[in-house]
Amino acid sequence: MFEDHIIENFIVAALAEDVGSGDHTSNACINAESISTARLLVKDCGVIAGIALAERIFKHVDPAAEIDVKIRDGAEIDCGDVAFYVTCNTRALLKAERLVLNSMQRMSGIATLSSRFAVEVEGLPVKILDTRKTTPLIRFMEKWAVHIGGCTNYRNGLYDWIMIKDNHVDACGSHAKAIAQVHQYLKANQLDLGITVEVRNLVELHEVLEAGGITRIMLDNFEIPLLKEAVATIQGRFETEASGGITLQNVRSYAETGVDFISVGALTHSSGTLDLSLKVI
Repeated sequence: MFEDHIIENFIVAALAEDVGSGDHTSNACINAESISTARLLVKDCGVIAGIALAERIFKHVDPAAEIDVKIRDGAEIDCGDVAFYVTCNTRALLKAERLVLNSMQRMSGIATLSSRFAVEVEGLPVKILDTRKTTPLIRFMEKWAVHIGGCTNYRNGLYDWIMIKDNHVDACGSHAKAIAQVHQYLKANQLDLGITVEVRNLVELHEVLEAGGITRIMLDNFEIPLLKEAVATIQGRFETEASGGITLQNVRSYAETGVDFISVGALTHSSGTLDLSLKVI
């Protein structure tokens, strides 16, 4: 899903933050040669995510770690389920415990909410997108969870897609000017990137349609009747995306307008967590 070095760098930095000069409690209490088995106990209902990351973490702290996975990423879980058993050096197990739990609880919360959004639009030709509204430095993990939950990753950052938003337009002067300058920039820098342009009303929509030369039009905070009118006006000339104010309760109504994509920042910024625990047995 993501490049190995991104995951490895995360594990190293996260352990450094937590362990510091050493896990003095475990070093004091636990024999250095001790081996233990623990189980990952589910204490909530939802969709599990982060199993693959947990495997990487345990293998990092103890290359000899053995992980017996009972439930794979993306599966529905219930309270009382056991996701996996891990057997490894006890000190290493306790060193990794909180990193595994924090990561999996966060990822599982995101995967659960993403799954609910995906179910709401089932049967309709629309994709639910995540956004850049992620926690700094763990974007890869949160977007990984969105994917596990059945929704679609949008751009990874500012570098892999052009998105001309309201602030760009207001600072530049107009939609047409912003689009023209983007094309000049892409040509000068030999870049081939998709171009999304945000519009706030039908007047701006017509300005963008007249300018052309884009990939997608993002219809921001359009009420459903107006969104339907906008999609009909675009007539498939460009991809369409709805954004703003979209919830589990109204997402299907937005999808039924015929938009190609719906972006939902809440997938990552408002998902909550699932309750999990790691218990030595």
